Amino acid sequence: MKNNAITHRLAWGYAILIGLAILQQLLVYLHLYMNQSYTLLHIVLSTASLAALALGLLLPVGVSVVLGFVYLVIYFVWLVTFADSNILVFSWWLLIPANLAISAVIKRRLVRSARIIERLEQMKDYNPEIDLDTTLGNKQALGDTLIKQSNLARRYSDCYGFCIAMFKIEFLPLVMESLGSVRYAQFLLEISETIQKQIRYEDYKFFVDRGRFVILCPMVNADYLPMLTRRIKKNVMDLEVLDKRGNELQTVIKSGALVFQKEQFSKYDNIDAVLAALERNTETDLIGEYI
Repeated sequence: MKNNAITHRLAWGYAILIGLAILQQLLVYLHLYMNQSYTLLHIVLSTASLAALALGLLLPVGVSVVLGFVYLVIYFVWLVTFADSNILVFSWWLLIPANLAISAVIKRRLVRSARIIERLEQMKDYNPEIDLDTTLGNKQALGDTLIKQSNLARRYSDCYGFCIAMFKIEFLPLVMESLGSVRYAQFLLEISETIQKQIRYEDYKFFVDRGRFVILCPMVNADYLPMLTRRIKKNVMDLEVLDKRGNELQTVIKSGALVFQKEQFSKYDNIDAVLAALERNTETDLIGEYI
């Protein structure tokens, strides 16, 4: 949106600049028509208007502002004391500073656009760790967290461990079709908020696309995990969800979980294998130990 606004302003700047150039040409033609002459002074001022365009693009904005102000003062003094009163002479008082100002503004926008493009070039190879629909950590963030947690759990296996659970929306194509894109996005946010209310602040929460939410809970007793997953499933399925026609949509949530085992440490480097194991466990609401 911001980039579009900058482009829009640039377009308006170029349009105004072109309009000023056309207006100057019309005034010159009008003067020639009325007086049948074009003096050295007019040539100098016409050249100055072109120079103002170049100076506005080349000089810093602050310098352009100072030059424009100085020109306005000097030209006004000359206008009221020595100059002949006609529309062309008067127009140079405003048109030259206008050229200077508009070209300076265009230059500023061009510099800003160039910086934005440079920033985008720097970021094009960067993989974000946030899911754009839910603002939760995505698959890459889950993979990084798994590596850190599994290393901690292996190093301090006597006193540290973690559990990981997946909650999956069943019949996802039907749910998406019934809700539409806007309502589906809102539904994902409601699921995220519901899950957050059931877990601790130190637990991790992720969304790994295709209607799959994953939580990672450090220092959770494996015996407590079935009760936690059942409670989260119940609260999510109790959400009131209305489809595009205003009818209540019954949703089905499946869950599966894994408890970290030290001998399985090397498997946690492979996020795809972990997700596949979790998804297999969702088929039977299983809490497993092996990937």
